[in-house]
Amino acid sequence: MARQRLNRKRMYNLIVTTAIIIAAILLYHFREVALVRLRRFDARNRARHEQEASDRRDAKAHYRHTLHLAEEQVEDITEEKVRDERTGMMVTRYIFQAVRYATRQDAQAARDEAIVALAREFYRDLPAALTARGKDKLH
Repeated sequence: MARQRLNRKRMYNLIVTTAIIIAAILLYHFREVALVRLRRFDARNRARHEQEASDRRDAKAHYRHTLHLAEEQVEDITEEKVRDERTGMMVTRYIFQAVRYATRQDAQAARDEAIVALAREFYRDLPAALTARGKDKLH
């Protein structure tokens, strides 16, 4: 009985040691991937902190933030290969909000207009939102 307990304990120790060695090998193998991701995360975090510090000094930073938020809400431009109606050759067309554009510049101009319109709508609704918020504030 004591011998069985000793064998079980040895087997348990062997399994634990093997698991630790395998984990160490895997950690060593994937260290570069993890380090690259951590460096990328750190770089994004530092850039965000620097942007926040710069925004504190910039009185018009809220416009940039509003445009950024509006840009996130507007769909991206997609590309599609179609046959040209006149020549029959395959050409690339750019689609934004279900409208086909011949050039990316035209599609980008339409997208930029949509972003600015969305940002303007936000600023149009802002006074009413601030007024409503003021009623709930405690003085």
